[in-house]
Amino acid sequence: MPAAEPVSAETPFTSPTVTTPSSPTPTITSPSGHNVGSPPDSKVRPDDVEAQQEDQDQGYSLPPVDTGKDAWLFLAACFVMEAMVWGFPFAFGIFQEYYRTHEPFAGSSKTAIIGTCAMGIMYLDAPLVIALARIYPKQGRWNPTAGLLMMCAALALSSFSTTTTHLILTQGALYGIGGSIAYNPCLMYVDEWFDRRKGLAYGLMWSGTGLGGFTIPLVLEALLTRYGFRTTLRIWSVALFVLTMPLIYFVKPRLPPAMTAHIKPLDWSFMKNRVFTLYQLGNFIEGIGFFLPGIFLPTYAQDVLGASSFASAATLLVLNVGSVVGPITMGTLVDRLHVTTCILISTLGAIFGVFFLWGLGSNIGILYVFSLVYGVFAGSFTTSWPGIMRHVIKIATTADGETASIEGRHESVSTSKYDPLMVIAFLSIGRGVGNIVSGPLSEALVKGMPWQGQAIGGYGSGYGVLIVFTGATALLGCVSFVAKKFGWLE
Repeated sequence: MPAAEPVSAETPFTSPTVTTPSSPTPTITSPSGHNVGSPPDSKVRPDDVEAQQEDQDQGYSLPPVDTGKDAWLFLAACFVMEAMVWGFPFAFGIFQEYYRTHEPFAGSSKTAIIGTCAMGIMYLDAPLVIALARIYPKQGRWNPTAGLLMMCAALALSSFSTTTTHLILTQGALYGIGGSIAYNPCLMYVDEWFDRRKGLAYGLMWSGTGLGGFTIPLVLEALLTRYGFRTTLRIWSVALFVLTMPLIYFVKPRLPPAMTAHIKPLDWSFMKNRVFTLYQLGNFIEGIGFFLPGIFLPTYAQDVLGASSFASAATLLVLNVGSVVGPITMGTLVDRLHVTTCILISTLGAIFGVFFLWGLGSNIGILYVFSLVYGVFAGSFTTSWPGIMRHVIKIATTADGETASIEGRHESVSTSKYDPLMVIAFLSIGRGVGNIVSGPLSEALVKGMPWQGQAIGGYGSGYGVLIVFTGATALLGCVSFVAKKFGWLE
């Protein structure tokens, strides 16, 4: 499938190319435009160049970037991995309701920690997992297998739990660690397999969470009702293994380790850059409010609008449908527009949905429309991360003032030592902190049912402060767009 040339205000990542041995000055470039086979005056170690030249002499060729069956089989495998790994913790509300009302966990105040623990770990330990995989690339190739086995073991062990603490350690912490180890290679290798379509590729992969969030709760609800939590966890452990293990073969790097050996995954000095700080600020603020509708929509529909249990749960299903469409659309835009423009689009759609559809809505039909709109626009915010990654690495590399000699001419090129995936990893931390904070914060926002009966629509339902807070954080997530207008992102 031919790749369309993006119309972008940013410098696109250069796909890896290998010159023939007859070239007078062999040059190999890696993702993000990193020159890893330049002459000795660049910052590449001579032993790396020798290893790369040996690959060339042996006729080594790389599979095509952006197209070809290998790239798309890899992306399809990552889509399913995303749905299975992330879909389960996103569906934890089904388990939480069950644990809250069934022995031996009934009445426990700690059940909410289980889901927060799993998802929080998966967000927060991304830099460590990616760094280790960079430093030990051969061993890192086994990460998807090791992580999957750890997740299956966590679910199987949690089925024997007799206390909430056991569930926190197994279904929470152990699952989160295994999920992070299994999933983060997908993030790493997308950056190698896709160049001009990088945003679309990440968007397609991340849309898997929406699909998992739509289908997995329905399956888990049926299993819990019929078999109880112990058998359900064992069934899901087996299903996770059977559906995911065959796909691990396709989750593999495109580049040999020598072509990424110049990257220093533990050099995080790019975080001192003002550009990254502004992007992270908006990402963190938006993340604090993003999860609130997912926590309260079913309760809101049932308590305020008098909806049935199924109609209330359907609000989350509709939201997850939007979360499938949104990232794919946003990924296409990130490949063509400046990233701050994409963030603005996400912000405008989200605040329209929150302030007008949820805030002024008065029936379940409008709440469904809000759920869809919020899923499409707010659910696509993280798909801006590939664009942020591109911009931050470009600015950080330019600030370093690095140059390299290419075919006898001195040109300004990207020989960045920074690992571009670390930008996404630390954005993930910002998102994870927002996820952890949102739980206790949401309880405080609805405590005492403020504004109840004192305003119209949702604002007077007792959830008014929560609605306003969600919209305000979505609005402040657009801080990078404002910063660009003032010239602070240049």
